[in-house]
Amino acid sequence: MSNSDNLPSFEDIIGITFEDPALLTQALTHPSFVNEYEGEEDVRDNERLEFLGDAVLDLMVADMLYRRFPQVDEGELTQLRAALVKTESLAQLGTNCRLGEYLRIGHGEEMSGGRERLTILCRAYEAVVGAIYLDQGMSAVVDFALPPLLELLEDIVENKLHIDARSQLQERIQARLNITPDYRVTGAEGPEHAKQFRVEVAIGESLIASGFGGSKRAAAREAARAALKLLESDGLPEALLRNL
Repeated sequence: MSNSDNLPSFEDIIGITFEDPALLTQALTHPSFVNEYEGEEDVRDNERLEFLGDAVLDLMVADMLYRRFPQVDEGELTQLRAALVKTESLAQLGTNCRLGEYLRIGHGEEMSGGRERLTILCRAYEAVVGAIYLDQGMSAVVDFALPPLLELLEDIVENKLHIDARSQLQERIQARLNITPDYRVTGAEGPEHAKQFRVEVAIGESLIASGFGGSKRAAAREAARAALKLLESDGLPEALLRNL
């Protein structure tokens, strides 16, 4: 589904009317569209705006976290920021404002599911932020992007999603057993643009937990998080628990 020619509708969704609509058009233009475009008009893709929006988001999020968590050290602040601005998080924010419907993308990219691809949605969201910043300044970016990020932050903190579960699991298992958890990709399903991977984590000969994610790394992270929950609740296999 495409509403790429209906920019006022997208402005209604995001609650911002651009003084320079060309900035929004550029923010919504994927490089694949430019590659296929045959008109005489100068068409620019959103990569430069993506670069700017990435930096603007980093600054805004860093400032918010610094003020919101005065007792938290630099290491954890970095983890929180990374969790907020990672590809999956920003892609979700883009999906929430129906960004995929309004992208100008090439035919080939669209046929392969580009409007739902996480990397494309993430980069387009960053480009929209960059366009808002150039058009109306930082205060408009804060009004647009901060409220949904604060909702996401609440979930991240409550579920400790910013903690590097794989590193934490490895440290705990190595300290007690002097072995390293083993991650195995055991399955993948879904279309190419929205594939879900299944990864299992084993400790020695014992299969401990599994996780699902849009990438092998994300699935491994979920598997490690599930293993940590079992470890904390003494839910691991008895033969393994005797060695811990």
